[in-house]
Amino acid sequence: MRAAFARTACVFALLLAAGAASAEGLKVPDNLVDLRSPQGEAYLLETHALEAYFPISVAFETQRTQSYCGVASMVMVLNAIGAPAPASPEYQPYTVFTQDNVLNEKTDAIRSRDAILHRGMTLDQLGGILGLYPVTVEVHHAGTGGVDEFRKLASESLASKNRFVIVNFQRKALGEQIGGHISPLGAYDEKSDRFLILDVARYKYPPVWVTAADLYAAMNTTDASNDNKTRGYVLVAKPALQ
Repeated sequence: MRAAFARTACVFALLLAAGAASAEGLKVPDNLVDLRSPQGEAYLLETHALEAYFPISVAFETQRTQSYCGVASMVMVLNAIGAPAPASPEYQPYTVFTQDNVLNEKTDAIRSRDAILHRGMTLDQLGGILGLYPVTVEVHHAGTGGVDEFRKLASESLASKNRFVIVNFQRKALGEQIGGHISPLGAYDEKSDRFLILDVARYKYPPVWVTAADLYAAMNTTDASNDNKTRGYVLVAKPALQ
């Protein structure tokens, strides 16, 4: 009973945040299920692959600019894992990852801050920048392994402590507007075979549930900015010895 109450309270808190941020957003396509809807809430309450949801929902970020989806996603995951964070002047003496301090001279070697500001980042650049921090990183391009491998690896991560999934997908393939996008996943509902995308562009879309097949198809699209490789997903975890 206590666990069910805590889960419901956390659902309610994120629903409030999602509603406030996306009140003037775009219409959710019919193939997606809004987390704020009765069906969306029911999916969250019935799922068991939920270990990632609580820490990452507490660390929820709205991307600061329309090109910062990857930056906001990294900040969410690094804070949720509890990776050692750099100093942040506005929060002294406390340390926390922000969209201002997660990028630095070292990350510039992979993708410059100016390039990210104007054009965002690719799946491989996302994985490369995360790899500079004390976390374990696996980059998976769609097209290798197939939807079954994605479902298995992603759902196992979401059901495990200190493990997270960031997806890079083509919005248009999901019926959204319109380009490539990056956001973390929050949960997997086995009964409906749907993943919960915690969309960092909350001014456009709320958190939504999408079928594994549809999400994989949206990842299995080529990215001209990444040598026409397919998009995909990144598995991020806290090292075992930490």
